[in-house]
Amino acid sequence: MKPTLRSKLDSLVGRLDELNRLLAAEDATKNLDEFRKLSREHSEVSSVVALFQDYLQVERDANDARELAGDAGMKAYADEELKKARASMERLEAELQRALLPKDPNDERNIFLEVRAGTGGDESALFAGDLFRMYARYAERQGWQVEIISESASELGGYKEVIARIVGQGAYSKLKFESGGHRVQRVPETEAQGRIHTSACTVAVLPEAEAVDDVQLNPAELRIDTFRASGAGGQHVNKTESAIRVTHLPTGIVVECQDSRSQHKNREKALAVLAARIRDKQRSEQQAKTASTRKLLIGSGDRSERIRTYNFPQGRVTDHRINLTLYKIDRIMDGELDELVGALQTEHQAEQLSELTAAESA
Repeated sequence: MKPTLRSKLDSLVGRLDELNRLLAAEDATKNLDEFRKLSREHSEVSSVVALFQDYLQVERDANDARELAGDAGMKAYADEELKKARASMERLEAELQRALLPKDPNDERNIFLEVRAGTGGDESALFAGDLFRMYARYAERQGWQVEIISESASELGGYKEVIARIVGQGAYSKLKFESGGHRVQRVPETEAQGRIHTSACTVAVLPEAEAVDDVQLNPAELRIDTFRASGAGGQHVNKTESAIRVTHLPTGIVVECQDSRSQHKNREKALAVLAARIRDKQRSEQQAKTASTRKLLIGSGDRSERIRTYNFPQGRVTDHRINLTLYKIDRIMDGELDELVGALQTEHQAEQLSELTAAESA
């Protein structure tokens, strides 16, 4: 094991002892926010330390096997045990390296999911509806909650735009790679001659901002307008100006919300989406400064980049960032995204490891 890695792990062992003392103190729950923060850190550190303890045990087994190899009668057995131990040490070291990779502070946050129709007219809006259903089904499989913040339906079905809040542990960590351009190739229902059309949608995945900590919204920089929500004739939403439009003057970001009958609730939701968009804009600008060369656009929030193609006639889905093609489009559109999400996470970790190794070698 590299000295730098062992040094980090030794320091975590010391930190775990310190956390155990802090959490066992009589006044540990006096500050509940601090207690929760320490509890989360304890959970993260203890899992890494447990892995390190497994490594140390295998390391001891390897040393015992080396000593046994000096006995001619035990040499064959010892060599076999040493071979097994080395393989286990290699596997555990790789796991420990992954466990120590920098954590994205947003990973455990809830998200705002935005899906917008792009080129392709009605077919693009229908595909936007299909994409939203795909993510909603995936969220359902994860046990997450989906709350529509605002929607603009198209005449033939689907959405011109839909924004939803997804609440669930690790929502951002799993869906942050979905930001970008999604292209579909299929025969539209309205196509009489059976020709394949290509259309596109954009997806944005924004971590929910904790407004107090993350984004300070200055009331002087906000223009808030009320208007009547669009909907079926005669409904309550048409009779009161409950819909809200918030404009952030410095950035020009505009958010509308008309999902609730309550103007107060619509205002609250619109401000939450606005905070998330401002925070995402700040994060994207920072990434542009610090990451001038990246093979992947994973997590960069680049909406213009085409990241994935859904080809219905051939039954395939291709993620262009990692050159992965899966021939299970029906299952993917039904929310079975684990294989795609897992492959993107693995590639992202590999890229992080590569950067870490390069930094340590420099």
